[in-house]
Amino acid sequence: MRTDRIFARLEQEPARPLTPPPEMSGTRRALFFTTLGLYAAIVAAVLTTSRLVRLDWQVMLFRPYKQWPELHAFLDYFVVLGQRGPTAVLVAAWLGWRSWRQRTLRPLLVLSASLLLLNVTVGAAKLGMGREGPHYANRIGANEMFLTGDIFPSGHTANAVVTWGILAYLATTPRARRRLSVVAAVFALGVGTTTVYIGTHWVSDVLLGWASGLLILLALPWFEPLIAHVEAYLLSHWYRFREGVAPLSARLRPAGARIQPVTARLGAGGAYPASRPEPALSEPALPAALSADPPARAGEPRTHHPAHARQHAARSERSPVTPAGSRRPYGERTVSRTAPMGPRK
Repeated sequence: MRTDRIFARLEQEPARPLTPPPEMSGTRRALFFTTLGLYAAIVAAVLTTSRLVRLDWQVMLFRPYKQWPELHAFLDYFVVLGQRGPTAVLVAAWLGWRSWRQRTLRPLLVLSASLLLLNVTVGAAKLGMGREGPHYANRIGANEMFLTGDIFPSGHTANAVVTWGILAYLATTPRARRRLSVVAAVFALGVGTTTVYIGTHWVSDVLLGWASGLLILLALPWFEPLIAHVEAYLLSHWYRFREGVAPLSARLRPAGARIQPVTARLGAGGAYPASRPEPALSEPALPAALSADPPARAGEPRTHHPAHARQHAARSERSPVTPAGSRRPYGERTVSRTAPMGPRK
């Protein structure tokens, strides 16, 4: 097993992918308006109580969940693939990892835009048409429209189309797009027929749910410029936030400036030159208390660094530092006030 490939997939890519987002081509535009016409035809067929409504009642009275009860246990779990909460969390986790790996927010923003469109369009249609479900039907053969229900179109079906179709929409290779399209179609068709099997939706609800989800996927290229604008806005604010919480040393030093190393500021042989140059502008200014010479004590001469100052001793030549000791050699120690006056014996 090639573990190196697995670990390579867990790292960020060196640069953002150059794959352009899908455009609203002529084929996609034709499919969009064809699906929109199909959407309007389904609504008109239900409103006029046509043969489609008759089919709804025939399937409902057939009661598939009683004809094949052995499938009920499995399909109760399978229909969860169409619920908005679990599927949105699962797909958002996958797209979040892709956003981090590819250094772009586009996958998460596309998912957010599609779910927002889904909630607005499907929710408005549900509340506007107010159709009752099969379990709450009042009169056999009626279309059950403009009552107190909210099942037309099927939210499970539309959500399955959009949520799983987003994976195919965001695919970066034609091969991956074909495979993910097949997976999304299987989930969308399976969830829709499952809701008819357990009796929570009419057949026309599922047909309109498929059309609703497909319309959102086909319309996404129109929102790509807005998604790119939002991504640029969020990333610019994120970079500003990161600069605002930068370390203190990075904020004191101007951008692009480097501190000159100590060895470059020393003269020949490692000694300071006669006239010590001023610190470079790129070096952070030291506090005055640290840069000023300490005040001289009474009776002690104030020492400076003359031009012929001795070379700095190496670290190994200095005396060890102790709580009561000093860094200077013994011969250069200043006389303490408490020491006896007179020549040293």
